[in-house]
Amino acid sequence: MQIYEELKARGLIAQVTDEEEIRELINNGKATFYIGFDPTADSLHVGHFMALCLMKRLQMAGNRPVVLIGGGTGYIGDPSGRTDMRSMMTPEVIQHNCDCFKKQMERFIEFGDDKAIMVNNADWLLNLNYIELLREVGPCFSVNNMLRAECYKQRMEKGLSFLEFNYMIMQSYDFYYLYQHYGCNMQFGGDDQWSNMLGGTELIRKKLGKDAYAMTITLLLNSEGKKMGKTQSGAVWLDPNKTSPYDFFQYWRNVGDADVMKCIRMLTFLPLEQIDEMDSWEGSELNKAKEILAYELTKLVHGEEEANKALTAAKAVFGGSGSSENMPTFEFETDTVGILDAMVTAKLAPSKGEARRLIQQGGVTLNDEKVSDVSLVVDLSSEAILKRGKKQVVKIIKK
Repeated sequence: MQIYEELKARGLIAQVTDEEEIRELINNGKATFYIGFDPTADSLHVGHFMALCLMKRLQMAGNRPVVLIGGGTGYIGDPSGRTDMRSMMTPEVIQHNCDCFKKQMERFIEFGDDKAIMVNNADWLLNLNYIELLREVGPCFSVNNMLRAECYKQRMEKGLSFLEFNYMIMQSYDFYYLYQHYGCNMQFGGDDQWSNMLGGTELIRKKLGKDAYAMTITLLLNSEGKKMGKTQSGAVWLDPNKTSPYDFFQYWRNVGDADVMKCIRMLTFLPLEQIDEMDSWEGSELNKAKEILAYELTKLVHGEEEANKALTAAKAVFGGSGSSENMPTFEFETDTVGILDAMVTAKLAPSKGEARRLIQQGGVTLNDEKVSDVSLVVDLSSEAILKRGKKQVVKIIKK
């Protein structure tokens, strides 16, 4: 099976333009394609994960990835999927976040001569003259069409700033610039990015002629992935200092029954033949599938050693052995700690208010005994095992 057909079989392609030409380019390793990542935080999260896996798959098939870091578009903020305007970031924060992204991406993408390249749209967007930009690209965009775009329609009632209204033009200009300077002939993005991506394709064709080579593909899961990046206790990051390998493992181990095979198909590099055999699994076999998913993705992000540790710890905690080795551990300077503080520090709750609610609902145990007193003080003279529900378990100790 060739790579384009594999991407379809894995459920990764939602919409395309010029499918036959796209298939020809990808299957013959002739695509120079880009995916953009706006640096809205100092770590990538699981919402970015599928895009990174896609880039890896395409690079393995001989195509050339262009990783676009949105150091320039980060000054504006993408309104897609937002109910309000993003917080404005300083140039220093944006640059720091860009640097963090590059380190993490190097685990997935091979950079170097004739391999993947990384570019930052701050290098061209920040130098644009506003009047010149309006004259150059303004006539190529219909305001009527822009207002019909889903990314804008959903914001019209609550308010869309003129700043954000420019985002489509900036993203379209990125493709136009990459096409001219790097020979980039294809762009990928989430299904929530379709209007922005079509804007780039049309800009190239209007400015450079109808024969200009510019293709677009959207991914099925990327907008879902943004939602997947959030849990009740916060975001699931790829940075091990923000989400431990164990917690990352547990996140995937706890996906819903209806999603596990979809995630295995889209996100792992297991052969499709093996995955097809797993499609009929049900009941207890689905738990095995979740374990496979969690292990494969933890290995991909954090390495085999950390994946093995997470698997061993999970089996110890949930398999009944009682061993706390390799369990996520949080240390405290004092001999005792309040239960609410312990839960927040151990990332079992995002706030004391949420921790209080969980205790009152009977969802917290300490050393296998249900906690009912929100003012409980935990003795740290020996290790204590703190659980939220059945699936989130940590060890707390004195430093």
